[in-house]
Amino acid sequence: MRRHLIHCFPMDETLTPASKRRPRFRRSSEPVPFRVTDGDALILRQLARYRFLRSTHIAALVGRSLDRANDRLCRLYHAGYVDRPRAQLDYYPTSGSTPMVYALGDLGIQFLAAQGMEFANLEWSRKNREAGRPFIQHQLEVVDFHVALEQSTRRRNDVRLLHPEEIVASSPESTRKKRNPFALRGSISRDGSSLDIGVIPDLVFGLMFPDGSRRCFMVEIDRGTMPITRADVTQSSFERKMHAYLAAYAEGRHMQQFGWKTFRVLVVTTDQQRLQSMLGALQRPRAEDPGPTLFFFALRDELRVEGPIEQVWRDGLEKNTRLTPGPSA
Repeated sequence: MRRHLIHCFPMDETLTPASKRRPRFRRSSEPVPFRVTDGDALILRQLARYRFLRSTHIAALVGRSLDRANDRLCRLYHAGYVDRPRAQLDYYPTSGSTPMVYALGDLGIQFLAAQGMEFANLEWSRKNREAGRPFIQHQLEVVDFHVALEQSTRRRNDVRLLHPEEIVASSPESTRKKRNPFALRGSISRDGSSLDIGVIPDLVFGLMFPDGSRRCFMVEIDRGTMPITRADVTQSSFERKMHAYLAAYAEGRHMQQFGWKTFRVLVVTTDQQRLQSMLGALQRPRAEDPGPTLFFFALRDELRVEGPIEQVWRDGLEKNTRLTPGPSA
């Protein structure tokens, strides 16, 4: 493979000759040459897929040690191929112990575009600068879940992970042409009138099994910032999201958009009290099918220990279940 010449600061950005810590969020003014390797290109492709990644995510996804990944990320950053969003300055500790957050830079976009990857916009650095802390933190929690899925399925030979782009590629043409193919809409009845509501999942994936069967999932990562319920259904709430999923399912939107016979919504939330409030809102009488069993729930800290595949989830009727076939726990 032809290698691409770029420039970057030397490997050690921790200490300057004057024994001062090098600024983490300002690129070097004195680059030295090095070349983009196949491994660097893999890093750039992972950033294109996920938008924001911690250095620990990148090391896990590309199969490198953290030290080696940090070395390459340093070089790519100072060359302008990756960005370090400044919003992370709000929570980046002075000790430097928190993994750095990276995003794809404009030169990284141009490099991947030259290799045939399509992008609607080649100027991502501006978007990275505009991204706020809450948005980045939410995206990182989505990535935490997705990377855990990747690691769980890599260890098994009885299941294969279907990524979002693979699901879109196998969907009807009308879905592939949509700006956001995973957006769902459904109509609910309130006070004698019909209200059209929509929802966009944080993540969509599938699990493929040796017999050719598959299970498809949509994921909601709840960070505890949205009200569970509101008296006005036109205002955002988690209950409104659940209404939207139930209505879309009842109308067969999953079959129309993706050709799925069924799917489930995985809800990852922050604590037991919030989970119980969600279950209470979900179990109130309603006409939509399949009702509470459409949703599987888990706590964020539990998932960090068990992983999505090994986790014992609870459905909306508080029955234990798993994502893979076989007896529930």
